[in-house]
Amino acid sequence: MFSIIIPTWNNLDMLKLCVESIRQNSTFQHQIVLHINEGADGTQKWADTEGVAYTASPTNIGICQAVNLGFGKCKKDYIVYLNDDMYVLPEWDKHLADEIQNIDSQYFMLSATMIEPRPTTAENIIVADYGRDVAVFQKEKLLAEYQKYSMPDWSGSSWPPLLVSRASWLAIGGFSIEFSPGMYSDPDFSMKMWLAGCRIFKGIGASRVYHFQAKSTGRVKKNDGRLEFMKKWGIPASFLYKNYLKMGEPYKGILTEPPMDFDFKWAKLKTQFHALLK
Repeated sequence: MFSIIIPTWNNLDMLKLCVESIRQNSTFQHQIVLHINEGADGTQKWADTEGVAYTASPTNIGICQAVNLGFGKCKKDYIVYLNDDMYVLPEWDKHLADEIQNIDSQYFMLSATMIEPRPTTAENIIVADYGRDVAVFQKEKLLAEYQKYSMPDWSGSSWPPLLVSRASWLAIGGFSIEFSPGMYSDPDFSMKMWLAGCRIFKGIGASRVYHFQAKSTGRVKKNDGRLEFMKKWGIPASFLYKNYLKMGEPYKGILTEPPMDFDFKWAKLKTQFHALLK
């Protein structure tokens, strides 16, 4: 069904749990492709033993290049980008596959819905704490309870678990390496999809994963993705999410062009002024 790309960086215990969940909780069989950044914790040896396909780099090259390299080994027509600190829940893939059958286009972005232990400002995330590390992960409790949380389908798919077609990935050239190691690479990917004609950005409420949250990004030296995005596209990423993708709103169907009204023009003017100051 899917080729699942998982970039990983010396996070073997969590990666093992992630791969285990794909194998145990998926409805269909999928191809798993890793990109192993550095691999000083034995990840490469483990992948060889498990027969998992991978690409590798001697240092951490970040999300953008890692995912692009992993794509080179993908064999399926649908590509999933998944973080190594995620545990997929039963039928996560079935709900996504069912949705594909309802879409008459190769240009779409679908996301599963995350369950996270810490509150965020995002309205499309379920907050429920089942552990913040492998050692204290309450797997059986999560498996018994994950369906009790209400979450309708939502608009604004932009971040992993992210599903796109191979055709659309090739059309936009994957992730943009100017955002390495990865901050704001998700909205950039979404903007490229928008310009390629994609108007379906849908989060599937019934497709769920548990996300331990920021187990790699907390260790990396971050790029100034916010400024990079503004310079590249002339608007803030927040404007893309709110006005283009309707992030977090209940899903209402195919999106339309945002009106070129005062708010749009003012956002562009402020962005250009801010970029000049930097």
